Amino acid sequence: MAAPTSSHFALPGWKPGSRSGLARRGLMLVLSSPSGAGKTTLSRRLLAEDDRITMSVSVTTRPPRPGEVDGKDYFFLTPDRFTEMRDTGALLEHATVFGNFYGTPREAVEEALSAGRDVLFDIDWQGTQQLDQSAQQDLVKVFLLPPTAGDLEKRLRTRAQDSDEVVHQRMSKASDEISHYTEYDYILINQDVDDSLAKLKAILQAERLKRRRLTGLADFVKDLREAL
Repeated sequence: MAAPTSSHFALPGWKPGSRSGLARRGLMLVLSSPSGAGKTTLSRRLLAEDDRITMSVSVTTRPPRPGEVDGKDYFFLTPDRFTEMRDTGALLEHATVFGNFYGTPREAVEEALSAGRDVLFDIDWQGTQQLDQSAQQDLVKVFLLPPTAGDLEKRLRTRAQDSDEVVHQRMSKASDEISHYTEYDYILINQDVDDSLAKLKAILQAERLKRRRLTGLADFVKDLREAL
């Protein structure tokens, strides 16, 4: 069976060929954190306030949580379907978290980047390591830390989505996840979401202006010099 294509796993809000200003290749903005550190809230705020970036929707084998929508929050797949995508190279990265499989569909992301569209990734350190091997020049890595361990546990319990056993598992796993902070380009301590959002926007703007991303810069400078 052929590998699933971007028509199966399209990025929400993405329009082919949408660009503004000087031609630029899109970037891949990775936001990682322990569960409960606030990356989902921060991601939603960024997406709502910046129409030049869209969310990469992962595929997963875990069941939907209350309120989650297939194709918006995740593409919910059977283990066999996931394995097919992984084995045919249709995933940019994949990882196993708490016994469930997660991965990023390849084609939709690559098309968005080529069209100058930025893509936001909510993935863990395992997926980030894989992206770093295959797409290092496109990658911007941000790790989000909670201000305290107590604050992290409070946020996990406030969600009221997990049992005490799962909360304990997530707290235990958080220490291992945090140990990978040195693999990231930027660190944000998420004490205040407004402050964290402002810093994340500043990171994104600076990365967008990097010379290597401006694919039309050489022609622009050539035309400018000829006109002088």
